[in-house]
Formats: sequence, structure tokens, C-alpha cells
Amino acid sequence: MASVAASTLVIAVPSLKRHANESHIERHCADFHPSIWTDHFLQFASHSSEDDGETVQHIEALKEEVRKMLVPTNEKPSISKVELIDSIQRLGLGHHFESEIEQVLQQTHQHYVQNGQLTLDADLRLLALLFRLLRQDGYLISPDAFNKFKDEQGNFSERIRNDVEGMLNLYEAAHLSIHGEDTLDEAITFTSTQLQAISNTVEPNTFVGEQVHNSLRQSLHRGLPRLEARKYISIYHLYPSYNEVLLTLAKLDFNTLQKSHQKEVADICKWWNSLDVPRSLSYARDRIVESCFWILGVYYEPQYSLGRFILTKVMAVLSLIDDTYDAYGTIDELTIFTDALERLDICCLHDLPEYMKLIYKALLNVYDEMDQNVRKEGREYSLNYAKSELKKVVRAFMREAEWFNGNYVPTTQEYLDTATRSCSFQMLSTISFFGLGHIATEDIFKWVTSGPKLVKACSIICRAMDDIVSSEFEQKRGHVASALDCYMKEHGVSREEAIDEFRKVTNNAWKDMNEEFLRPLEVARPCMMPVLNLARVMDVLYKEEDNYTHAQGIMKDFITALLVDPVPT
Repeated sequence: MASVAASTLVIAVPSLKRHANESHIERHCADFHPSIWTDHFLQFASHSSEDDGETVQHIEALKEEVRKMLVPTNEKPSISKVELIDSIQRLGLGHHFESEIEQVLQQTHQHYVQNGQLTLDADLRLLALLFRLLRQDGYLISPDAFNKFKDEQGNFSERIRNDVEGMLNLYEAAHLSIHGEDTLDEAITFTSTQLQAISNTVEPNTFVGEQVHNSLRQSLHRGLPRLEARKYISIYHLYPSYNEVLLTLAKLDFNTLQKSHQKEVADICKWWNSLDVPRSLSYARDRIVESCFWILGVYYEPQYSLGRFILTKVMAVLSLIDDTYDAYGTIDELTIFTDALERLDICCLHDLPEYMKLIYKALLNVYDEMDQNVRKEGREYSLNYAKSELKKVVRAFMREAEWFNGNYVPTTQEYLDTATRSCSFQMLSTISFFGLGHIATEDIFKWVTSGPKLVKACSIICRAMDDIVSSEFEQKRGHVASALDCYMKEHGVSREEAIDEFRKVTNNAWKDMNEEFLRPLEVARPCMMPVLNLARVMDVLYKEEDNYTHAQGIMKDFITALLVDPVPT
């Protein structure tokens, strides 16, 4: 889980069962703000599970029109069809037309790529768009096509500074770079500098102007598809040649899916309320709606509803466990807790302090629910992998608690070996597969739990971004040394230098992830997408601050956009 970040608050609580000889126990606790949503989402619990018949028919009719637009021909595919695919994906409709898009891109690759080189004679905007769409789909396309936009010194030419759309497309394409692609690294530096310079002068309330501001805030490749779709729907009508059918479909589809998501969140909130976290575990973060948003970022499509229920519950309970290890539990209590979590047996309950019993029972119930669901599908094997991953995380939590208790600052590598476990992303990746159905075979579970390059990169992104924005706050109230602290001590550098180093580490991890999505894939793409999306959640929520912990700012805005306000129609 992402680490706690908050101000210092030392409280004394009555002695627990295991400490009868002490009158009080001092605990260093974070002063987390309460939930800002309270019971807001319970109003959606009465949503009908039946979709409005007329709306469904309208959506299906519009989808059929779009399919006709995408029908591949035997002729060379037109660039307009590539632009159509871009609009479909940006509007959040790509999951409806996966096979059609795949066919068009395959045909496009056959006609416009030779030996990995783009052969299309086009301007920067179209070349960068084609590069991005093909690279997104796993084709290894050389960025050499962009060399013609460089000057004699090998730098990007000043003459493309006036081509705002071209720079925008190049900026977005360059975020799919892999190791050794210096041209794309240079492209990000050049385009981001130029776009930033013109961001205050570009005409507002125009399609290009809005895109410049949106892209500089969040690159498309590292953004959350559902959030990016919401933003794009709001500006698509400004596009000079926008497609009315696409826009209408995008609005209807977004709002229909939003109603379904609202009902899911309401059901999760009812479960959370039964735990009564604010009263029973006042030291922990009350962030159930934020957890729902997080998992909605992992997968939002209708067929993953069960997966969202399971993954959200696991994340919510894991957040409570994280807060317990981070500061509240004493080392003696945590030793008992660790043993119980290793065993996952109801018989361990009577050994735990009262406050831990609630968490333990909630966790056992979630795992029982998981077990019931996979047994129905004949996938009983998957639960063992979920349990194994939990134990790895708990051991990492305990090791960090021991470091903190002993005032030990590990080496950077020693820290990362443990902290990339305690961030829980390998565990969350594993449990996300419970929602994928039969495509998540036992071989897939073996793959994800073996620590493949994709999952390692995702975990590094999580840990590095979290520590960059959280460490300074965490140290104020007492917390295990962060990656920055370890690096600063080991190398004798300043905090700013350590931050620069871990930003490089993050960018390199993104290149690793991009490489793993190139064909041929190690596992099926649907099994890789939740891992990619976990990294995207971090990029969106941890740029400047830990917005899961401090949820009153952009996190509130994002939740409002996806789960509260419908798109105006």
C-alpha cells in the first residue's frame, strides 16, 4: 500500500490485553482527516440493476454505426480511419470495438511499416499519431521517422515550434519510449518545454488549447483511461471535424456505466459501514470511496464488476493493516498480528488485541468470499496465490516495523527489496486476476507471483513516487526511513539530488513496462492491463502529494468527475 503521510500526533490509549502491566501505551499516530464522503454514495444503493431499455437500444444502434465506420477493406487503410480510432479510444469507447480496432491497426501496420520503419510521408501530427497507436498496440516501430524534424546539429528544429498539434502528438507518442530511444527522450524534453512556453498564450476554450493544458497536467499514456475519457468528452465538440455519432455514444455510454459504478460503490460502502472503522479504528484512514476510485482505475469495464468488489475490499482492509503496522501497533502486538496473518486461521483470533480482531475478521471474510467465487468457476488454485502474496506483504510490513523500532536505516537496495513488497502492488496485481475469469489460468498466477519484469517495474513506480511526495511528512511523526533517506545517507547527497535520482528510476521503470507490452507478449494482454493501470493510478494520484491520504484536493475532483456528476447530454 502507499505509505502513510501526515502530521505528528502522539496519543495514549488504555492498556490492551497483552499489556496488562502497563497503564498506558504511547502510540505515534497520524492525524488523518475523516472521510469527506460520509454516506453520500448510499443514495445510489437503490439504483436498479436493469438498464433503461430505450437508452440501451440507442447505444447499441450507435455502436453498430461505429462498427460500419471501422470495417476494414482490402484497400490501403486511410489515415482518417486511424484518426477515428484515436477518437474512439480517447472517448472511452475502445473496449466496445477491440477486434475491429485490432484489424484496422494490423492492416495499417502492413501498409505503412517496413522493417519497423514508418513509410508514411506525412506531417509531424500524423506520424506521431500513427507511431503512438501502433506502439500502444504492441508493434515495435522505430522513432527514426522523427529525425526529419531535426536540424543539422541533431536537435529538434525550431521550425516545428509553431506546429502545436504536431508537438502535442509527438509529446504523447514519446511517453511510449523504451530503453535506448534517445530521440523520444529528446522529444519529451523539447515538446514539454515548448508546450509549457505557449500554454499561457494559446487561445483558451479551443480544442488545441484545452489539449495543451490537459497533456501538460497528465500524459495520455500514463493517465487513467476513464478519467482521460471524461476530459476528452468535454472538449471533443470543439474539434473542427468531430463526429456527432461518436460524441453522442460516448456521453450515453459514460453515464450508463457511471450509474453501474455508483451502485457498486454504494454496495461497498454498506459493507464498510458495517465495520464502523471511524469509531473502532480511529487511527486508520477512512478511505473507502477513494479505494473504489483506485480500483476503478485498475479496470472499469462492466465485465469486471466482481473483480472490483473483491479487489476494493482487499485494498480497503490492507489499508487498515498498513496503518496498524506503520505506527499504531506496538512491536509485541505486531509480532502476534504477523503470526496470525501468516496462518489466516480463525483460531488465531483470541490471541489478538481487541482492535486487531476487527481487521482480522474482515480479512478472513474477504478471503472466504474470494474462495466461494473461484470454487464456482473451478479455479480453487487461485486462492493459494492470493494468500501467499498477502504473507509476503505482511513480512515486509513487519520488517519495516522492526527497522523503525530499532532506529535502523537500511541500504537503498535493502530498503527497496522490502519496500517494493510492502507497497503491495504484486499482491494487488495477483488479486486483480480474480476478476478476469477463466483467462486467468494457473500459469497466469504463477507468472504474476514470480515477480516478472512488468510487476517489478510497477512496484518500483509505486514506491519511488510515494516516497518522493510522502517521506518528508512521514518523518515528522515517526516512520521507517524512506528510499530518499536511505539514498541520502548512503551517497551523502541532498534531498533534491535523491529526488532527481528516483525520478530517473521511475522513468526507467516506465520504459521497462513499455518494453513488456511489445509483441510477442509474455502473457495475454488483458492480464497485463491491470498491472499497467496500477502504475497509472500512481502517476495520476502521486505527482505532487499522496492524494489517497490527503483526499480533499484533486482526489475529490476526480471522484466527482467519475462517480458523482454525469456528463451533460
